[in-house]
Amino acid sequence: MNSKNRLGKIYLAIVLVLLYAPILFLVLFAFNKGGDMTRFTGFTWANFVTLFGDTRLIQIVVQTFFLAFLSSLLATLIGTFGALFIDNLKRTRQKESILNLNNILMVSPDVVIGASFLILFTAIGIKLGFLSVLLAHVAFSIPIVVLMILPLFSQMDKSLVSAAYDLGATERQALTQVVFPYLTPGIIAGFFMAFTYSLDDFAVTFFVTGNDFTTLSVEIYSRAREGISLEINALSAIVFLFSILLVIGYYFLMKDNQTSGKAPNLT
Repeated sequence: MNSKNRLGKIYLAIVLVLLYAPILFLVLFAFNKGGDMTRFTGFTWANFVTLFGDTRLIQIVVQTFFLAFLSSLLATLIGTFGALFIDNLKRTRQKESILNLNNILMVSPDVVIGASFLILFTAIGIKLGFLSVLLAHVAFSIPIVVLMILPLFSQMDKSLVSAAYDLGATERQALTQVVFPYLTPGIIAGFFMAFTYSLDDFAVTFFVTGNDFTTLSVEIYSRAREGISLEINALSAIVFLFSILLVIGYYFLMKDNQTSGKAPNLT
């Protein structure tokens, strides 16, 4: 048994090294004085100073995070009510059909999804820019939210809702005081998943973005064709740090929700 545990730890260590070594290598060279990634010649903050002096890149970072926040917020709202609608369907075949349609965007290649949205927006006359990117991100984020929330709602004891109605609660009160508190972990998880998917999406965004709007992934791709500067390394280091803080925040949110969870107030 000890040998199996030892092999498991070795395997886990190898996987972690393969996953994090390239990221740490990228972050390390963000502080390189040499100006390239061939050799580390000394420590400097100059690359970060250059980054914050690049107003265009900073603006793109801000609008990328704003897009991710807004799209995940809308997707969470739509996906939550979508999960409730799907679970309340009486016919099993109808429910399975809608679930299969919901999962299409999860399994379809991003290139196909991006090209499809491009054709759709062109056909109906939507100008490529912020609105087209927002609609596309909301669309491919909704299935993620539904898959996070639907299992929780399916496991929920529906007698709690019936008891709320028996005690005189309105439909709105039953949702806000019984259903939504129970679904909070799934809603939070769906929002964070949609946020991260929107933040790092490239393929779909590349098809539907316009000349007056772009995101961080598309901008980095455009600059990489001319040669990546250490300014991008500095930006990657900051985004990586933000990702760590996001995970820590998510952990404490979920922990607080589990430890302070209360029985629904039906009175």
